Amino acid sequence: MKYTIRHVTTYKYSDKVSLTQNHARLIPLNTFNQKRISASVTIVPEPDYQAKFKDYFDNTVTVFEIPTLHEEMQVIATSEVEIQGAPLQGLFAHNTQWESVRDQIRYPVDQSMLAAQFFSIPTRLTQANKAILDYTLMSFTPGRSIVESCDDLMNRIFNDFTFDPSFSTINTPVSHVFEHKRGVCQDYAHLTLTCLRSIGLAARYVSGYIETIPPPGQEKLTGADATHAWVALFVPGSGWIDYDPTNNLKPYDQHVTLAVGRDFADITPLKGIMFGGGNQVLDVSVDMNRGQ
Repeated sequence: MKYTIRHVTTYKYSDKVSLTQNHARLIPLNTFNQKRISASVTIVPEPDYQAKFKDYFDNTVTVFEIPTLHEEMQVIATSEVEIQGAPLQGLFAHNTQWESVRDQIRYPVDQSMLAAQFFSIPTRLTQANKAILDYTLMSFTPGRSIVESCDDLMNRIFNDFTFDPSFSTINTPVSHVFEHKRGVCQDYAHLTLTCLRSIGLAARYVSGYIETIPPPGQEKLTGADATHAWVALFVPGSGWIDYDPTNNLKPYDQHVTLAVGRDFADITPLKGIMFGGGNQVLDVSVDMNRGQ
């Protein structure tokens, strides 16, 4: 499946900005199941400085600086990717017990296990409490396979929580999300990570896009697609298995991976500093269309 993506971020300021410096993670990853055919990031007004580098997680970061006065800034990321759906065959029969995986991560014997261990350590945004640990252990019962356990956890989160865009912000603690059983895709992802890391498993935060399909007979609205977040669980022998708890499914060919990290703070799509500007209004528009 091929997709063309246009992701436009627009900032409008109430006063002039004299200088802005930013990092953008808006170029899709190349992975085993995803091929980046082309990608570019255009900034308006044109920056005096723009460059790219790879971060610790192998994400492509675009760095730019605009030292001229402006009251509006637009970052336009366009890309074309080809998705080869991850093979699901065999995953449901994967009978490795979750405790075995936990122990392999705790005492790594090779480079892949050592790299995975990095994603088993709780972060500021994925701190578990006893209630979250107890909730996790309801799915991860003794001797149960890691894939079956994670399937069950994802299904429970999907059914127990309510998707509510008005409930949380990027600073809402995961304990608050768990207590009120509400949030958005970012909260679902952070909660799932918190659960998995609370029992010593390795999982990473994934940012990207998900294709939205309009109801029969209706046209797709421009800008109606969305940025999305999900998680990937490390399973020895299978690598990283994606889970989308917001939609209760394993991503196949309608999810495009943008970046991976320990949590949202590692892979914020656009962040930086500015001087001046006053109040600001942010608008984000995403178009994700199937190619030929």
